Amino acid sequence: MATSSHRNTQKPKPWPTPSPEQHEAIRRRAEEIYIRSGRIPGRDLENWSQAEEEILREFVAVPARRKAVVISVNGVKYVGEYDPASSGGYTPGEFGSGAPVPVRFDGTKMFVKRPNGHELETTIVNKIG
Repeated sequence: MATSSHRNTQKPKPWPTPSPEQHEAIRRRAEEIYIRSGRIPGRDLENWSQAEEEILREFVAVPARRKAVVISVNGVKYVGEYDPASSGGYTPGEFGSGAPVPVRFDGTKMFVKRPNGHELETTIVNKIG
């Protein structure tokens, strides 16, 4: 009597490609699962899959760190958060620490002129001083 095996045909998970840090966390979690489940041989793929799902779910659940710049105007420090996706390619460090930077305010918005002439739009989240 012949038997047939059916492979799991579920769609792949929508997880991003793991970073090296996430890959190492997945490896450690898979090892924990292996030990916790009694060191059963031959379950490497199942252990890895479970670990990958758990770790990547944790990374997805953690909100991205907010990005901000701190600008001092007349002794008052303004903390302005910005969205990296709409920052026009701004990279932290464009403004030298203590260097004069043109800035303008409009309500809760702070616009900081970048060295390339474009403005970085931020939302003021804190005012110190």
